Amino acid sequence: ATEFYEWGWGTSFHFADRRQGESFQQSILRHEYFLAGRMNISKGAKILDCGCGIGGPARNIARFTGAEIKAVTINQFQVNRGNAISARECIRDQVELIQADFMKLPFEDSSFDGVYAIESTCHAPDRAKVYGEILRVLKPGATFACYEWC
Repeated sequence: ATEFYEWGWGTSFHFADRRQGESFQQSILRHEYFLAGRMNISKGAKILDCGCGIGGPARNIARFTGAEIKAVTINQFQVNRGNAISARECIRDQVELIQADFMKLPFEDSSFDGVYAIESTCHAPDRAKVYGEILRVLKPGATFACYEWC
């Protein structure tokens, strides 16, 4: 399914409303930049993308903000594909995709300055568990931003 999603959506596997005169790709970027802006992500911030697909939003937000982003997906094919794209786009030093279950994150407590999830946690079999993990890895006072489809 990953290759089909990439064919249809590009590297960002999420929806975005389109404004008049805006291309599909511009709408996707606007959506991701809005999320980064609302989170107040700054250069060098340690950010987690929870449920990243092949990492399109992570790469776009990293370029936009200068943040360092770890991105998790349970799918190893997506990890390999996303890391290859990051290397090809010369952003691998800022963006790393990791195979992991977002209901059992492989990170220390209080590791991240921010966490976001874009249309991913709706797929969790236990939302309380995934949100508990997100809270665990967030630094005190840090921001979690999320948008989902139902």
